[in-house]
Amino acid sequence: MIPHPDVFFLPAAGGEQRLCLFHAAPGAARSKVLYLHPFAEEMNKSRRMAALACRALADAGHAVLQIDLRGCGDSSADFGDAGWADWQADVRLGLDWLDAKVPNAPLWLWGLRAGSMLATADWGRPVNYLFWQPMTSGKLALQQFLRLKLAAEMASGASKGLMEQMKTELAAGRSVEIAGYALGAALASGLEAAKLAPAGSPGRVEWLELSTREDAVLTPVSEQAIKSWGDAGWAVRPRIVQGPGFWATAEIELAPALIAATVEALA
Repeated sequence: MIPHPDVFFLPAAGGEQRLCLFHAAPGAARSKVLYLHPFAEEMNKSRRMAALACRALADAGHAVLQIDLRGCGDSSADFGDAGWADWQADVRLGLDWLDAKVPNAPLWLWGLRAGSMLATADWGRPVNYLFWQPMTSGKLALQQFLRLKLAAEMASGASKGLMEQMKTELAAGRSVEIAGYALGAALASGLEAAKLAPAGSPGRVEWLELSTREDAVLTPVSEQAIKSWGDAGWAVRPRIVQGPGFWATAEIELAPALIAATVEALA
């Protein structure tokens, strides 16, 4: 029988709560892992893959904590009320809980897409990183998200000047509605400034990307980012595995090879 994760609400500032799922390891944990989900609708598309990977890691001896960030999933507040600084505070909340629950075990921060940028900071403790299809530029991530509204308005011919209009609204501190999400100015500015940059004491980085092509290679952007991490003293191991971009597919899809590569990477 597959064990169920421990589902609970973690108290946060201002009387709020963060929904968490803890996947315990059988026996003493080989490591502790905090999973940071991707941005907006990519989170929902990725839930099944994340759940399967968490279970596989737990079965392999790793204790894994999933946390719904402020305004996401079943955590407190609305998406439009959340800011990048709120999400960074949630990371610290999850790290503190894991430190108390699983002391002395090596720590991994596991980020998917924009979650990888959220993971990279000096957390005041030794950290290893597991990146799934990491985004390296928050500015590019924001532009891609804003373009969703451009694409939706293009058919009606209402897209002219829309990008500048949205940027003006955000700069004025107002939120904009995109693909069913209210994007607040604090989250937009924090995301725009985010980068996948090394910080803190060097450790390990497992860099996993997906492609449906057998001859796929890393993009120049990924190569440049990997070099910067290596130059900063981090031991980076990049790898491309076969599978679909499940965070953006029309239907829920899985990438079993990515799960297998993840378990192998943390071994």
